Amino acid sequence: MERIHVKVPGEQPQDREYMKQALVLAEKGHGWVNPNPMVGAVLVKDGHIIGEGYHTRYGQLHAEREAFKNAAERGEETAGADLYVTLEPCCHTGKQPPCTEAVLASGVKRVIVGCTDPNPVVAGRGIRLLREKGLEVVAGVLRGECERRNEVFFHFMRTKLPFTVLKYAMTLDGKTATVSGKSQWITGEAARKRVHEDRGRYMAILTGVSTVLADNPQLTCRIPGGKNPIRVIADTKLRTPLSSTVVQTARETPTWIVTAVSDAGRKKAYEDAGCRVLSVPAKEGELDLQAMMQRLGEEKVDSVMVESGGTLAWSFLKAGLVNRVQAYIAPKIFGGAGAPTPVRGTGVDAPPEAFLLKKPEAVWLGEDLLLEYEVSGRDA
Repeated sequence: MERIHVKVPGEQPQDREYMKQALVLAEKGHGWVNPNPMVGAVLVKDGHIIGEGYHTRYGQLHAEREAFKNAAERGEETAGADLYVTLEPCCHTGKQPPCTEAVLASGVKRVIVGCTDPNPVVAGRGIRLLREKGLEVVAGVLRGECERRNEVFFHFMRTKLPFTVLKYAMTLDGKTATVSGKSQWITGEAARKRVHEDRGRYMAILTGVSTVLADNPQLTCRIPGGKNPIRVIADTKLRTPLSSTVVQTARETPTWIVTAVSDAGRKKAYEDAGCRVLSVPAKEGELDLQAMMQRLGEEKVDSVMVESGGTLAWSFLKAGLVNRVQAYIAPKIFGGAGAPTPVRGTGVDAPPEAFLLKKPEAVWLGEDLLLEYEVSGRDA
């Protein structure tokens, strides 16, 4: 369904096109800027783009300063230009100085902002400061698209919990493996490539110790130039084999084991191998998932992709910790009453108790279908 755009006060006919270009630029930072937002900026003067920039890496220049730098390299004068930026310019000092200072020093006359920054230290203050200094600020151009581009950042700022994506691949009859437990490969190459792209997009990938014991996975992003996520293993009793791939490669790819075990002696062998071992409380004999996610949030992990067995998937859903579901569906039928399914656990008792999904999106990847939904909660 085509989105209906509401014109915001001060918006001019060309503003949306330039904001779309800023959104394209912002996307280039995905996977590299976490836990910062993806931001793109475009400078326009006399109907021509004179500078472009985006936030390239966490701790590096913000999009606005990159755009001003790009304009200077082109030999362009920014005084009197329009600045398009997908997120409100910051007005505080963090890893970088305030972007509002750079905006004011540049001499731009008009600033077009996609959406306000939910960070409490900004939250409209950047826009207000620029207006107080006499600049024309148009806020809310393509707001929906700009907010969606940073759904991870918005969620993390508001909840201090990682944005969590539950991902699984299944056959058309809802099986994640055959009755003998074989699962390679359910989907084709195009779908698997998309999975690796998303592993590079989100800050961490999480699975349970049962998956490590059964599959000995790598849990890496195997895309040229891609960024490996932090590998998080939910391991209540600390059963991850020291010979497993995730432990043996922990010095190359960050590997965190979250456990209810507090014995320093048992942790030492993993730490000596290069792993981080985080202890959280147990709840009913299993890891307290809420406590685990709070701990990851404290470690500034803003997003987690859960690739696990059905039992842990159910536990995440039951705990209310899943924000988005990605279901890859292959045109295959395995059959078998005992073949695994994506979500197991105890399940709900009646249809009205189901977990509800909203805002469907569908993408064909070769012969496979990716369905994505936001999780909206439960009726009961």
